[in-house]
Amino acid sequence: MLTTLPVTVEDIRDAANTIRSHIVRTPTVSAPRLSELIDIQLSLKLENLQLTGSFKDRGACLKLQRLAQSEQPPAGVIAASAGNHAQGVAHHAHRLSLPATIVMPINTPFTKIQRTEGHGATVVLRGESVSESYEVAQEMASEQQLEFIHPFDDVEIIAGQGTAAIEMLEDAPSIDTFVVPIGGGGLISGMALWIKEHRPDARVIGVQAEACPSMRNHVRGEPTAIKHTATLADGIAVKTPGELTSAIIRELVDDIVLVDESEIEGALQVLACHGKVVAEGAAAVTFAALSRHRPLFAGHNVGIVITGGNVDRRMLSSVLLRGLERDGKIARMRIEITDLPGTLARITEMIGAAGADIVDIEHERLFVELAGRRAELVVVMETHGQSHVDRILTALRDAGFPAQLG
Repeated sequence: MLTTLPVTVEDIRDAANTIRSHIVRTPTVSAPRLSELIDIQLSLKLENLQLTGSFKDRGACLKLQRLAQSEQPPAGVIAASAGNHAQGVAHHAHRLSLPATIVMPINTPFTKIQRTEGHGATVVLRGESVSESYEVAQEMASEQQLEFIHPFDDVEIIAGQGTAAIEMLEDAPSIDTFVVPIGGGGLISGMALWIKEHRPDARVIGVQAEACPSMRNHVRGEPTAIKHTATLADGIAVKTPGELTSAIIRELVDDIVLVDESEIEGALQVLACHGKVVAEGAAAVTFAALSRHRPLFAGHNVGIVITGGNVDRRMLSSVLLRGLERDGKIARMRIEITDLPGTLARITEMIGAAGADIVDIEHERLFVELAGRRAELVVVMETHGQSHVDRILTALRDAGFPAQLG
């Protein structure tokens, strides 16, 4: 059926047999709580449970396994990545005793460098962006006769990633709509090949961030110039989509939808708090798409791929705290007081009596435009929600203390 495309279902079947004992067979699980929130029947493919935390293990495993078993294995391999591809290549190269070099941008967070080195790779920091690191890696590959491992535009990488679809169909055969993030397109290409061969009636929907819609623009014949890739979904912020992958996507993917930054942030929060799933931004775009484009998915049995869980802890904590603030469960109040002994104690006693927990408090006398003997308290507190905040504000104002949020 799909013999004219660069990868076949036979390639994916062979890939599954090759990598089976070297990767985690991740589960596809129903998500009843999340389903209730968006009124869509939903299942999650948990690729964040792979050893290196993402689906990239699959393609890297197949590519490196084939190289190691070839008649003339390479002297070493090299890749350019700031995240999941780096760790997938590093892990499987180490397992197969292939020396690995990973070129990363100079501004790569230390934790990502540390994790990559922890898998046995040599990290080279060159370039201001992944695109620049990519060019450096290709130069080094030529100079040092290393095998360059492309992150997505490679037949074996695509076939390896496509094995995720085999498992999804085995675990949840009733899924009729598959929602997959798109960066360079390796994952959705491989999955679409398998799905359309075995379930031609099923839909495959891709998702990209509005900040970097390169594949969507490319397959639609629209301008593809991307000025920047600043997005929470940095794992799919690819400026130049693959040629092999775009050919498959153009043929087999039913639609590509976009989500914005606030929607990605909201999806991260909901997945963590209600789904108990730690997802990185590139993985959360799938749930964000269900929320934004609800009519597209209403009435369907939907499966989304949680492609990875390698989220920066500081970023995740910031997202969760911002979510608490939006829900009114963390509030900051500015309270004007008379700067007299005992006033501060009275304010804190009132807040405590109202059932809130003070997290931080600042007593400002100098840098405020208030009359003499007046001061401002800035109080950060944990509350039960917005109605609780409103009751505390009312109580303070009724006691003669002008108070406002902010």
